[in-house]
Amino acid sequence: MNENRGVWTLNGLTGGLIATALLLGILAFLTVKAMSVQHANAENYYKIVNEKSIKMFSTDNAKHVVDAK
Repeated sequence: MNENRGVWTLNGLTGGLIATALLLGILAFLTVKAMSVQHANAENYYKIVNEKSIKMFSTDNAKHVVDAK
């Protein structure tokens, strides 16, 4: 049973390095994806129409916000 143990097996140092590399890869992917989403929405401007008719508690307030592009 003890013959299968070792530092360089998947349960040892190699497995830890693979898990760390995998987690860092996922972190890098999600960071790049978040930056691209932020960049795409940073220039997405909105325009508010009929400001005077907006009520404090109303579900129709979303109709006053339109894309400026």
